[in-house]
Amino acid sequence: MLRRATIDTISDRLYQRRDWIEPIAVFLVIRLIGMLALERFTQLRGGSLGSALSAWDGKWMLAIAEHGYGGVPLTQTDAQGMRDSDTPYAFFPGYPLLAGAVDKIPGFSPFGAALTVNVVLGSLAAVGVARIGALCCTQMQNRATRPRWVPARISGWFAEDPGESGTRESPSSSAAVLADPRRAGLLLAVLFAAAPMGIVLSMAYTEALFCALAAWALVGVLEQRWLLAGVCAMLSGLSRPTAGVLIAVVMVAALLHRRDGWRAWTAIVLSPLGYLGYLAVVWHQTGEPLGWFRIQTEGWNTGVDYGKAAWDFINYALVNSSEIAPVATAWIIVLTVGLALFSFVERVPWPVSVYGALVVVSIVASSGLMMSRPRLLLPAFVLLIPIAIGLAKRTLSTQVIASLVVITFSSWFGAHMLTVYPHAM
Repeated sequence: MLRRATIDTISDRLYQRRDWIEPIAVFLVIRLIGMLALERFTQLRGGSLGSALSAWDGKWMLAIAEHGYGGVPLTQTDAQGMRDSDTPYAFFPGYPLLAGAVDKIPGFSPFGAALTVNVVLGSLAAVGVARIGALCCTQMQNRATRPRWVPARISGWFAEDPGESGTRESPSSSAAVLADPRRAGLLLAVLFAAAPMGIVLSMAYTEALFCALAAWALVGVLEQRWLLAGVCAMLSGLSRPTAGVLIAVVMVAALLHRRDGWRAWTAIVLSPLGYLGYLAVVWHQTGEPLGWFRIQTEGWNTGVDYGKAAWDFINYALVNSSEIAPVATAWIIVLTVGLALFSFVERVPWPVSVYGALVVVSIVASSGLMMSRPRLLLPAFVLLIPIAIGLAKRTLSTQVIASLVVITFSSWFGAHMLTVYPHAM
């Protein structure tokens, strides 16, 4: 009995380690392929890989990491070519300060520290993404019913139990159409790492940090681990403004589970502290309560226009543009909006679907550079959950082919946007 118990314990530990090893391995391989594609593009176009990986906002991140907010070189300007003492405060401090801390380790440069941080953060994000996929798959299949107005052909691809179709099936037949949650989670990690602008996860940008925090905050919500959710939401507020969406979801979910006791209440209190704290810092710097929003509007022409700029861009790109990048960007926006709606149809757990939908709303309803939308929509990776579940129900060969197609497109698209199109980020 002791020997059997020991074997079972070892087996369980190995099984749990797979939850970390497999998503990290998948993430690193996909990102390596993307980097190799970008390296080839830069060679053919006479550029350098380092310059591509630190382009645009990456230069701001590296400058803040090395010099702090007050020491950013005057050569760094906003999108209008302007610069004052307030301009650096448009960028949230979480990622550059983390990269700056690693830069203090002997042997690191600011650029090397920034990319090393993102390798670690991207790996952590991949594990969290896979966990979310597995949790959502389990919950969705445990309550696999569909609204009557959703055709069985559509719903059946994703999460339908054949017992709902009105016909009696054998147990083995029923099980055959259900997805393995672990496989669904791993496929979601693949789709996340190979998102159209997944290359940004390997750049000196904040996406890897925010996606890691968002993934683990949502894991905390789904597993009712409120301290994990609250701490991650709080830290996300120091990484980028999109954190407002995540903070709201965590706070509402914790409030609905307030009977869980002090942990839920602690999550409610902790969640907004990072975001509000940084806005307070910028208030002190600028002397204006809404100082950060003023910097963004004046420097990067970013504001709420309720989707007018996105609507105009999509209409122009799909009708008049002869360039690949704007057309692809327009389709990515349209498809992401469709996925947000479909996540509700497929009854993805509400904290996850609401988070994804609100990320889309916050990006599509704002003005600014439309070509950056594929990057800004990356944190809405949860909208790919129904696709991952659908793929997990297919044969291994189908999963491999689909993954290869997605990885190939992502590698090409990211390299194209960074080296061919001049205003991609």
